[in-house]
Amino acid sequence: MNPQLLWGEAFFAGSLAQLLARLSGLPAVVLLLGTGLLIGRAGLDLVQPESLGRGLEPLVGLLVGLVLFDGGLNLRLAGRDLQRTVVQLVLVRSVLGLVGGAWLAHQLAGLSWPLAWVFGAIALATGPTVVTPMVQQMRLMPGLGQVLEAEGLILEPAGAVLALLLMQLTLGDLASWQDVGVLLLVRLGGGVVIGALGGWLLVEILRRLPADADGLKLQLCLGVLFLLVSGAQALLPEAGLPAAVSAGVVVGLRLDEQASQLDALISQLAQLAITVLFPLLAADLSWAELSPLGWGGVACVLALMLFRWLVIQAGGIGLPSLSWRDKLMLSWIAPRGIVTAAVASLFALELEAAGIAGAGALKGLVFLTILLTVGIQGFTAPVLAERLGLVQPAAVGSEAARDAASGLAAGLQQQPGGEKVGALEAAE
Repeated sequence: MNPQLLWGEAFFAGSLAQLLARLSGLPAVVLLLGTGLLIGRAGLDLVQPESLGRGLEPLVGLLVGLVLFDGGLNLRLAGRDLQRTVVQLVLVRSVLGLVGGAWLAHQLAGLSWPLAWVFGAIALATGPTVVTPMVQQMRLMPGLGQVLEAEGLILEPAGAVLALLLMQLTLGDLASWQDVGVLLLVRLGGGVVIGALGGWLLVEILRRLPADADGLKLQLCLGVLFLLVSGAQALLPEAGLPAAVSAGVVVGLRLDEQASQLDALISQLAQLAITVLFPLLAADLSWAELSPLGWGGVACVLALMLFRWLVIQAGGIGLPSLSWRDKLMLSWIAPRGIVTAAVASLFALELEAAGIAGAGALKGLVFLTILLTVGIQGFTAPVLAERLGLVQPAAVGSEAARDAASGLAAGLQQQPGGEKVGALEAAE
């Protein structure tokens, strides 16, 4: 297939899905995914991503790095309560999510234990490529939105690195789980350090530029970011993603008010990346990769969605800032996105090349997880948020939302009706 025509069709399909989302009010991520299925191998077969070969992988990595950098730029965890909430939920979910996902994949979907562990690591990622558009479209309370976005920004790179190491363990390139643990710390830590140093350097350059040089600032940001992601990736496999998040956080914290002006430019590019990548990766999925899983695969994904409720309950122990409404809402929003799809596609190719049985089933189960979580939660989460009273008024802008989020550390607040609500719920 002509690569130029492929990219043109993917961009057009993504922009058309965004237009339909705006006109209909339906979740954009659902329409992007559906559009990709329609134009890809599962539908009309107009777009064939496999024709790009290995050239698709580095481009996806750079564009995903842009999305993660934008997320880090916006990450403002103001207040100890919010910071503790994010850290505690991430730590608990890292352990329980990995074990639970692997057990369900083995018991219900029939994956071998080595591949089940790889699936458990891949399924940890609840990426901002899906969560952020969903949170913005449903106008979720800012505190809850920050928790969900922070969870994705932390676990998406961590899950990708862990999945790669577990795949190497399956292939025999690593000898033990101890090697996995050591390399996980080295690659995540190395990525964070590289990103932080690059972000610090970028801020020093940006501060010396005139205030009206917005175009040049954007070009420098993209240049430094793409070099960071590719450089970290070359030094430490999969370290480019944590480097992108770390750089975004450093730039956002050090530039402060100027970061908001910069993000207005970068967020548009990040949205463009989401618009083209989601249909493109979904187009690579065929029904033949899903059908062998049968009802066992569907049961696995549905059980994984319900299992998150238990994980959030365990992670919320001792957190007074989380009310039962907050926990219920957090437990129902965990869609998987672009990084999950990209990692699964890459790993399936490497496992098949090594002659590992079940590689196709692993990819099929990952994409089934994306389909069901995005589809079901994309349609039902806005309704649930409305019913629980966790939606901001339409007139509340992004600046007001950030101001509201900064007051989350106030703890429990008393509503006029006398009912105690968590700080996350009260940040309206």
